Amino acid sequence: MAERIGLYPGTFDPIHNGHLDVIGRAARLVDRLVVGVAINIGKGPLFELDERVDLVTQECAALAKKSGATIEVKPFTGLLVHFARDLGATMIIRGLRAVSDFDYEFQMAGMNYRMRPDIETAFLMASEHHQFISSRFVKEVALLGGDIKSFVSPLTFDRTMAKVRARG
Repeated sequence: MAERIGLYPGTFDPIHNGHLDVIGRAARLVDRLVVGVAINIGKGPLFELDERVDLVTQECAALAKKSGATIEVKPFTGLLVHFARDLGATMIIRGLRAVSDFDYEFQMAGMNYRMRPDIETAFLMASEHHQFISSRFVKEVALLGGDIKSFVSPLTFDRTMAKVRARG
């Protein structure tokens, strides 16, 4: 039987506990999970791409060690379905927090299916205690002097706060 490769894409700016929850659960569904870190200048990233890849790699290494899952982290640009095809992925995994996420993700899944019907999209609902967390809110709270410790791991907390302090 062929190896089942899943792809969980995102900008991960920064990676938060909701992402880690979905990654851990997604890794149980496939033989190998690739976390694709997207270049998305339009979102005004706090972290550069190489910094995000490094942070996600470290967070996923700890998660993989704990769970025994095979998790890789790779940067990508361009169409998601092209990246998935190049990886040999048969599944794109998307996390959903709320009904508002579903509308966008439903449309994206339809477009991806039209381009690559051999790649399925699977949706995982965020766990109830992570449903409200978004990278955008984590950044805003941090930049405005709020406490983000309950939203991110200690490693991500330290790196995010260092970025905030560097911005002045």
